[in-house]
Amino acid sequence: MEELLESIEHEQRRADARELVALAAIAMGAGPTVWNGDTIGFGRYHYRYASGQEGDFFRFGIAPRRDRITLYVMSGLRGFDDLLERLGPHKATKSAIHITSLERVDRDVLEELIAECDRHLAKVEAALGAIPRMSEIPPRSPGGIDNG
Repeated sequence: MEELLESIEHEQRRADARELVALAAIAMGAGPTVWNGDTIGFGRYHYRYASGQEGDFFRFGIAPRRDRITLYVMSGLRGFDDLLERLGPHKATKSAIHITSLERVDRDVLEELIAECDRHLAKVEAALGAIPRMSEIPPRSPGGIDNG
């Protein structure tokens, strides 16, 4: 992992990535592992698709890029609007949050979002026995899994 972090040319982005790794390790209660050579993942889950394909993947990931840091939220971001609204400047897709500066993001909200992603995946996994395709993961809701 150190080699990946050291390869980040932009000094502030490298410092942001290091801080994010420390924050994610606390929020996830798991140490980092490099996945596919360029993503730092935390935790692990087993996925099983209706097609029969299955495997393991990280629960939350950090990918330092040239112009941003991408955070992979493997529970998907459906139902996380309350946290995303408080996060600070970012761009979000179905399962990724792109930030350009950690300084402008609320770290407490980010830590809460990471931990809530992990809790939501655990609920889904307990209810379904494995994690389905992201499009089939029920959205997060404060009271538990919402199948609507």
